[in-house]
Amino acid sequence: MSAETKSPYNVRNPFQARCARNISLCGPGSDKDTRHIEISLACSGLTYEAGDALAVKPVNDPALVELTMRTLGFSGDEPVKVKDVEKPVREALLRDFQIHFAEKKFLTKLAEKGVGKIADLLKPENAAALDEYTSAWNAARDCVDVLTEFPGVKFEPQEFTDTLRALNIRLYSIASSLKAHPEQVDLTVAAVRWNAHGRARSGVCSTFLCERWQPGDTAGVFGQVQKHFRMPESPDAPMIMVGPGTGVAPFRAFLEEREATGAKGKNWLFFGERRSATEFFYREQFERWIKSGVLECLDLAWSRETDGCKEYVQHRMHAQGAQLWKWICDGAYFYVCGDKERMAKDVHEELIQIAQTHGGKSPEEARAFVEETLMKTEKRYRRDVY
Repeated sequence: MSAETKSPYNVRNPFQARCARNISLCGPGSDKDTRHIEISLACSGLTYEAGDALAVKPVNDPALVELTMRTLGFSGDEPVKVKDVEKPVREALLRDFQIHFAEKKFLTKLAEKGVGKIADLLKPENAAALDEYTSAWNAARDCVDVLTEFPGVKFEPQEFTDTLRALNIRLYSIASSLKAHPEQVDLTVAAVRWNAHGRARSGVCSTFLCERWQPGDTAGVFGQVQKHFRMPESPDAPMIMVGPGTGVAPFRAFLEEREATGAKGKNWLFFGERRSATEFFYREQFERWIKSGVLECLDLAWSRETDGCKEYVQHRMHAQGAQLWKWICDGAYFYVCGDKERMAKDVHEELIQIAQTHGGKSPEEARAFVEETLMKTEKRYRRDVY
């Protein structure tokens, strides 16, 4: 998985890695489920760099598999072919196909079976309505939802699986340094859960890893090189890292790497979550790094700590604007990992504001400095957002 050596493992040939440890990072009373997961790479030859990602091949929730089969009237033992290999439909739905989302091919088959509403939604002029029906925010429909709405529609097992898409891998930022943990890779994973259409839903891979993947179990994994998110080429270069929630994962890896190699560059971490008492992930490790000097600055933002006062990482950046600008001028690399839609945008705009306020730049000059000079020309602004 290193840049120098091509790994033999990929989506068609993942390494069957063993879960070595799966522990909660949340304190008592937390309404979140975020896990630290240690994965053994023993005998694999797999290597990686801090900043890379790990691809995981999940297994579907057995409860959703059973519900899907019950809705379709399948016993689960009926044979289906998956890439010319015959297996029971239960196993195919568990390991081979995505069943948490109603695919267009499945809807097209419903229309062919005479479901007028679906046929109308599939018309080109109704694309927006189709998108709303299938994938509205926190209200996406799966096959069970649609079949429950149209109970008269029947499928044969092979006919049904032929409408499904292959179960995809999921990518997670690596939370460890191979220099600190030989033959091991760590992940920081938050279980995703929500309610829609009267049923509890869960993220396919996040709940697989958090709830069902226990020490001793195996799952297919392989590495994803992320050259755009490498640490500075010089070990003396300062790093500013912004990673709220599970976005802190690669920065734990960066700091472990700097500690293991004795790098002299200064390090500054901005971390945020809901409450310090229940969601201060890796607290002991970060506090140890503050004492040892590996971590020079640690800024914390808690969005639910005080009633009526929500503080996020961009607010801490604003408060530390003068010092942050000094670090940038001294050659610091600026990293962001996490939510693309909200957090990363807010952090980006705050960085531009800091360049304007503390760098004495006009709004246009500040934006050009951040988006052209820092990000593209000097490549000192690196993002891993999703």
